[in-house]
Amino acid sequence: MARGHRSQIKRERNAVKDLRPSAKLSYARVSVQKACFILDAIRGKDLNTAIGIVTYNPRYASSLVKKLLESAAANAENNNNMDRENLYVAECYANKGPTMKRIQPRAQGRAYRIEKRTSHITVVLDEKK
Repeated sequence: MARGHRSQIKRERNAVKDLRPSAKLSYARVSVQKACFILDAIRGKDLNTAIGIVTYNPRYASSLVKKLLESAAANAENNNNMDRENLYVAECYANKGPTMKRIQPRAQGRAYRIEKRTSHITVVLDEKK
């Protein structure tokens, strides 16, 4: 079962470079749960359908994801010479970012903590076979 030392396993995993076009937004001021509503709706869809979904979605995260989709599509066209019509959303996910802690004054001298969550959103496109 063991393939070797942990550093050797990491080295092998990092040696394979992912050549698919992608875009990443770090420290987005939206929680992971709220971003995942949008990402679940566009996962696996072709690029034009995904952009249509996020354009008419009223959630705040949809504007962020729309910019990411446009950026990933531009990366595909300019860096990888891919055709925009053949692109689809291969992967999209949101990872937890750092949480900003704030204080809200309450009655009788108490203080409640407010957690302003952030996330790192990634969109990976690929070309249909």
